[in-house]
Amino acid sequence: MIHNAFEDFAAALPQMTALMGLDLGDKTIGVAVSDRMRTVASPLETVRRKKFTLDSARLMEIANDREIGGILLGLPMNMDGSEGPRCQSTRAFARNLTRLTDLPIGFWDERLSTVAAEKALLEADTTRKRRGQVIDHVAAGYILQGALDRLRFL
Repeated sequence: MIHNAFEDFAAALPQMTALMGLDLGDKTIGVAVSDRMRTVASPLETVRRKKFTLDSARLMEIANDREIGGILLGLPMNMDGSEGPRCQSTRAFARNLTRLTDLPIGFWDERLSTVAAEKALLEADTTRKRRGQVIDHVAAGYILQGALDRLRFL
């Protein structure tokens, strides 16, 4: 089920389960997962997008293997807070996922997550090639960590 309000998403989560955060791009999906205590987000992998059935099959495999209790999608809002075409495609992806899982699905404002991930990778002196390979799942980690930090205050 899709929860547009973060508080509703949080209330729907089963206790002591990990969360999965997704950074949806045109060509890739960055994936991060949390621990069961929901304190730390860890970048996991980048899924190269092919078509929804293949992409979602990999995501569901990760969710099952890691006993995920909820899926959080980064919502790429405009800097002024409005929603554009990328938000619409993210919401459509979420609607399609609901056909494959009963897990709660929520959204997290991802503004500047890729910028923060790029900055962290630059500070770590990561090569350009390596940054290109990991930026999406590192950004997913920033998205998920932001949500985990917020959950502590609910």
